[in-house]
Amino acid sequence: MIKNYFKIAWRNLRKNRLYAFINILGLTVGIVSCLMIGIYIKHELSYDRFNQNADRTVRVTMDYNFGGETQKVAVTGTKIGPQFKRVFPQVADFVRTYKRTKIVSYDNQLFEEQNFFYAEPSFFKIFSFKLVKGDAANALSTNDKVVITESTAKKYFGQEDPIGKVIKVGDKNFMVSAIAADAPSNSQVQFDFIAPFNVLDAAKTEDWTSANYITYLLLRNKEDIQPLAKQITGYMKAVNKNEMKITGSQHLTFHLEPLTSVHLHSNLPDSFEPNGSITYIYILIVVAVLILVIAGVNYVNLSIAQSAGRGAEIGIRKVLGAAKQQLFKQFIGESLLVTAIAGMLSVALAFVMLPFFNRLSGIQFQLSALFDPVILLCLVTLAIIIGFLAGAYPALLLSNVKLAKILKSGFSFTSGQSVRRSLIIFQFIISIFLIISTVVILQQLSYIRNKDVGYNKSNVVVLPVDYKMVPQVDAFKKVVSNIPGVESVAAANNEPDDVKWGDAIQTKDGKSLSVNALPMDEDFIKTMQLKIVAGSDFSLTDVLQVDTTHQYKNFRYTFMLNESAAKALGWTPEQAIGKEISKNYPGRIKAVVKDFNFKSFHDPIGPLLIFLDHDQTSDIFVRINGNNTASVIPAIEKIWKDRVPFRPFEYKFLDEDYDALYRTEQRTAGVFTTFSALAIVLACLGLFAVTAYAVMQRTKEIGIRKVLGATIGNIILLISKDFLWLVIIATVIASPIAWFTSHKWLEDFAYRIAIHWWVFIAAGAASLIVAGVTVSVQALKAALANPVKSLRSE
Repeated sequence: MIKNYFKIAWRNLRKNRLYAFINILGLTVGIVSCLMIGIYIKHELSYDRFNQNADRTVRVTMDYNFGGETQKVAVTGTKIGPQFKRVFPQVADFVRTYKRTKIVSYDNQLFEEQNFFYAEPSFFKIFSFKLVKGDAANALSTNDKVVITESTAKKYFGQEDPIGKVIKVGDKNFMVSAIAADAPSNSQVQFDFIAPFNVLDAAKTEDWTSANYITYLLLRNKEDIQPLAKQITGYMKAVNKNEMKITGSQHLTFHLEPLTSVHLHSNLPDSFEPNGSITYIYILIVVAVLILVIAGVNYVNLSIAQSAGRGAEIGIRKVLGAAKQQLFKQFIGESLLVTAIAGMLSVALAFVMLPFFNRLSGIQFQLSALFDPVILLCLVTLAIIIGFLAGAYPALLLSNVKLAKILKSGFSFTSGQSVRRSLIIFQFIISIFLIISTVVILQQLSYIRNKDVGYNKSNVVVLPVDYKMVPQVDAFKKVVSNIPGVESVAAANNEPDDVKWGDAIQTKDGKSLSVNALPMDEDFIKTMQLKIVAGSDFSLTDVLQVDTTHQYKNFRYTFMLNESAAKALGWTPEQAIGKEISKNYPGRIKAVVKDFNFKSFHDPIGPLLIFLDHDQTSDIFVRINGNNTASVIPAIEKIWKDRVPFRPFEYKFLDEDYDALYRTEQRTAGVFTTFSALAIVLACLGLFAVTAYAVMQRTKEIGIRKVLGATIGNIILLISKDFLWLVIIATVIASPIAWFTSHKWLEDFAYRIAIHWWVFIAAGAASLIVAGVTVSVQALKAALANPVKSLRSE
């Protein structure tokens, strides 16, 4: 019996090739969309869960206010881990970690390594990173040992055994003590080297506020997280009062973030890796479901459209004694066959699409991800569910028709047309919603790229600097300045798009203010083309005041504030000039610069302190003429290799780092653009098939109208208007939904676009045009048909 069902189902597919092709294509696209998005979501949700102690490991974050706005960061001082272990019995262990860029050399090879970690021996106890060689207990037991990953071992030593080999990190030698497996892609901790934390000078003292380190605690029980967080709050209140002597709104406290929630639920700065967002996970789930719904609606719509042609088959089956259950099974079987074919094709299509999806998601998934048991089980379950849900309504409709009705007037049902129209409206609601959302996302990204951020980020080459090069920076700048095509050269502690330094200043009347701080040299304002609204730029006289000789006896700062800092202190830009403030050492305010975005657009512009300090240089900035890039970069490289032989020549452009701040939004835009296009294509495929059926049903009517003098335009308008009205209705319904969701998404940005009314008109018009073309193809075909032939055949 089952074999007979599938044989008839296969014959029906071959008989109705157009409808079968559209159904299978639509379901294949829907399933492959869910498959690819499912792989991505599984990866994101699995972040850090490979760690055996993941459920009882927490990251400590810092919350402080020393005047002004409260700051929240992912980094802490060196005291938190050891002190909390001493004070709180719930803490079984801790590890302090620090990530830096280091210059590593071996056998005349020189590399700039971005993922050089410092950590305590407990690192391998708290995290489940596997050692393929070496002993976890002794891997970091002395200060001259270092752990490297397998890929790093191949990079430096090839096929040699690295154990016992000595590498040079800066000026210090380390012996390779162990080899770790490469960190999984779903780990927030990505390392190539791990050296002992005790090597750092900061490890010699315990400090609450030197916020440069990420601290993890291993708790004895996962149930201790919330009670411990409350105890820490109470404990830090006592520390604030008795040890740090701060009161009122000023405070320092710490919070706990479960390790498994950091990636998707934390938005704090200074994390090891750019965090994801649970919001975007929800968005992707909705998008995948909407695409699948459109494909399922196509199936239902086309099944209903074809039903009139199956009246004879149903009648014969009922005359021969077929029961409702048997007819229902037949039609459900056909639906399952279609989804089974679509499911197999979706796997094949996923193989082809995987490289494209890797570029879209920014994650390099391997083909093996498609054979993950969880993914395969979900795929099979999804195909079965779609088969039943998409086939249930047509199957019930066809199996419940009465035999007497078929014999008397043929197969027809009054609800079919209204159901088909409702489903078309539903498809276009989804399509227009995705189109509007995509336009809003792209507009926001365009706004971010083109908004005046307060400095000129174009044509600026960034060269990283370490402590060894700092004494040579001034001489290097002078030589590079003479290269044709170089407009100016400057140095600073941070890039202006992501100022991480947190600090505090005090006025003479005792007012304190928490600020971000940017140490720089006297050429930075000019090179970055920052705008001074009051006062004047740094000069050589200001540089000479930064005198560190004689134990800082004659040391004085020269400061600049941004407009927000001046306002927070109660001054206009003009009033701030000449005022004396202190940052450990006193200095006068020489200028106020116009507010600029020194963090991403997600954060409002806060108070910023700018001061001269040549010793804190981390980057050199070279502004070049955009027309001479090809000749300027090699010239800089030559000077670099002559003067800085201990560092490889590495450079980047400032605007690239700026764009990287919004990588998550760019990926979201890519996903929405891709799937919006798929949604509209699928909706139009369904509309094309339904229109073809409608034209076939009205062949005789069209023939009579043509005989009576109807023109081609009359026929096209007759057929098109019924369907195009459905798109207009869909636009009216989709617009407020899209506005609400887009508005909620934009609220995550401190600086954002306004949603303009024309976006909804444009989305509706675009859908109307595409739908109009789709319908007109069939309408034109009917209008050009020979009416004599149509009437004779009908």
